[in-house]
Amino acid sequence: MKKLSSILLSASLAVTMLVTGCSSNDQGGSSTQQPDNNQQQAGTPTPEDQHSKLLLLNNIKEPTSLDPPIGFDQPSYDILNNLMEGLTRLDKDQKVQPAIAKEWKISPDGLTYTFTLRDAKWSNGDNVTAQDFEYAWKRMLDPNLKPQASEAAPLLFIVEGAEAYNSGKGSADDVKIKAVDEKTLEVKLAQPASWMLLLASNPAFFPVNKAVVEKDANWAGEAKTFVGNGPFKIAEWTHDSELKMVKNENYWDAANVKLEGAVWKMIDDENTEYQMFQNGELHRTTTVPADFADQLFKEGKVTVKDSAGTEMYRFNVTKEPFDNAKIRKAFSLAIDRQTLVDMILMRKQKPGSGFVSFGLPDANGNGDFRQVGGELVKYDPDQAKKLLEEGMKEKGYKQLPEVTLTYRSGTNYEKTAQAIQEMWKQTLGVDVKLQKVEGKVLTDMQKQLQYQIARSSWLPDFGDAINFLDIFQSNSPANRTGWKNPDYDKLIQAAYKEADDAKRYQLMHEAEKLLIDQAPIAPLYFYNNSLLESDKATGVVSTPLSYSDLRFAEVK
Repeated sequence: MKKLSSILLSASLAVTMLVTGCSSNDQGGSSTQQPDNNQQQAGTPTPEDQHSKLLLLNNIKEPTSLDPPIGFDQPSYDILNNLMEGLTRLDKDQKVQPAIAKEWKISPDGLTYTFTLRDAKWSNGDNVTAQDFEYAWKRMLDPNLKPQASEAAPLLFIVEGAEAYNSGKGSADDVKIKAVDEKTLEVKLAQPASWMLLLASNPAFFPVNKAVVEKDANWAGEAKTFVGNGPFKIAEWTHDSELKMVKNENYWDAANVKLEGAVWKMIDDENTEYQMFQNGELHRTTTVPADFADQLFKEGKVTVKDSAGTEMYRFNVTKEPFDNAKIRKAFSLAIDRQTLVDMILMRKQKPGSGFVSFGLPDANGNGDFRQVGGELVKYDPDQAKKLLEEGMKEKGYKQLPEVTLTYRSGTNYEKTAQAIQEMWKQTLGVDVKLQKVEGKVLTDMQKQLQYQIARSSWLPDFGDAINFLDIFQSNSPANRTGWKNPDYDKLIQAAYKEADDAKRYQLMHEAEKLLIDQAPIAPLYFYNNSLLESDKATGVVSTPLSYSDLRFAEVK
């Protein structure tokens, strides 16, 4: 692979430049010496001086929304998880712990959950009540929610009456979510769901203050109007630049929150982010530049932690040539995932051997779903060539129509696209065009099925494999491939209704095999967190199945 080799060589040269300290500027390439971190000019405040004991983090980009049912992505929920709180939280071991709910009871048939709330307040001093949760959860289901219907709504379809209301076939009064009194919330499920308590920790299920929401539809868009019930509150918010949060004195457990606050930067360039970390402008970064990764890993400066989530490419099955399953599968089998993670990304990721990532339990907590499911897809150039030939024959092609891979801007996405482009060229003899767009544009293109192949990802909303697999049901708004398979839908619906965990997981393993065989997606790799952490900050909790939790963080 001549071109792929040149990509790898470029990465090596970049590392060499880092080691030898070469740099240039726009005035002819003269060397510029940066001041040592410990030798600031007199009178110039360091980043630490400017922010006192605040934790300095990078959120990468502006939150989509801090309105719980609208955000529904990591850039929104990492921040929101510290501004608000639901009925439960996950601890550092991914175990469910009481939060706003101090206790709960589950009926013998597993269908009725009764939550008892503790005494808690909103940041404006109002009491947090069971009515706030009933209002918030039904609001998430509202098909006419503004500015848009919530993509998180299907998570609530396990509740009796929820799907009918969301689809316009029922009313909010039919949804079995009821505030019995100010401290008691009763939820009745349509079928047993062993993941209900996990689900309750997700930011989409956070309460909202009804009076605040109804007074100002844009309440979640500015620091001065945002009202939360979590350990921190917004002090300042400069959009597309940074958000500053400080300790919330009204939080029910404020006495045990050690951190004064945090500043979330919005830097969508990994090299800039790395330089800010080097300069002390960030205490923690989950982005290790690929050009420097080899050196940093060798020096032991990177901490690697598994993170539930999968990087993938989606195929639009409504557009040629990917309306043919054999052609889709050929493109997937032609990807050398091991080379991608070892030589291009260089961050110790695991190759995408299936869709469901590592880090999720299998039946009854026995083992890991991915390990039990095994390797469902791998690099197989001979089979890829055979399938492409068979698929082209079925379609009557003498040559493939023009193919374009669309990916979002960002260093890693670009390197991945270039490497896989060359793999497809070398293995399949196909020249694939590349199209780079902004993240929001790419999301809109996928929703409208205006692409052929598109970069995508999935991060689970709770720690059960069903939350990976149910998104590819025919009617799921998260599908975004145009793929519809009745057999797949039956397996997922059967899994939802199955109370026996062993049988339920077997159904999900069968569904995943069908998904990979029909190939509306090509898994690339499973996520991990490659962390660079300053010794000045400790205690940030981030597990594979939850969002960042700063309650126990400290800055020295």
